[in-house]
Amino acid sequence: MKKEIFSRTEVLERAGVADKTLAAWEGTKLIRADGATNGGVPFYTRTAFDRIVQIRKLVDLGYGPEAIAKIVKKVGLPRGEGAAAEKAKSREYLTVGGLAERIGTSPRAIKHWEDKGIIEPDMRSEGGFRLYADHWVYLCKLILDLQLFGYSLEEIKVVSGLFRDILAIETDPSVFSPAETARKLDEMLARIDALFAKMNLFKQGIERWEDLLKKKRKEIHRLKDENAKSPRAHSIKDRPRP
Repeated sequence: MKKEIFSRTEVLERAGVADKTLAAWEGTKLIRADGATNGGVPFYTRTAFDRIVQIRKLVDLGYGPEAIAKIVKKVGLPRGEGAAAEKAKSREYLTVGGLAERIGTSPRAIKHWEDKGIIEPDMRSEGGFRLYADHWVYLCKLILDLQLFGYSLEEIKVVSGLFRDILAIETDPSVFSPAETARKLDEMLARIDALFAKMNLFKQGIERWEDLLKKKRKEIHRLKDENAKSPRAHSIKDRPRP
């Protein structure tokens, strides 16, 4: 399930707080971002946003930073999403552009894969700000590999869905009925066997091309040497320029 997040701009607009004010609250540790993108852009979870709104209400009632700090210490305010928030801080999250750069493709391709349901962001805001955990770098490279193997995006979507189902079964064996679990596992095995068969064909083709290219490289070097040593080449080289 995607976690709801807010970019700094969305927090400022929706909470009605000035950037300078939020920076001051962060400086006194009344509030803090839940993490940052690979480009250093901070993001905030729903709990952090609600905390900002509550602090703003206290400010509107006339409380200063010191008084609010005392209230927080004595009564408390929402302090983040516990272990989930700490886990978010310990991981690198990528924007669409950051993910595209890491795998060597375009942001448009990432968005297209998302529209197709092949991948999905780990966090998303109402304004469309999307973040992906760093494990998507490896998974997106696998998608590029499948395209290289001749798989269409529709076929990749099926494989991606099966992978997610297998992960769900590993996490909770009762997530599907026994019959449905058996069907999904059999289908995954069939997909794996088909991919192995296609990979073997690619390996054979690569070996043929490697042999051919090695031979042609040697032939080309031999022809270059013969051409350089030929009398005709020397006569053209020694001919005076007009």
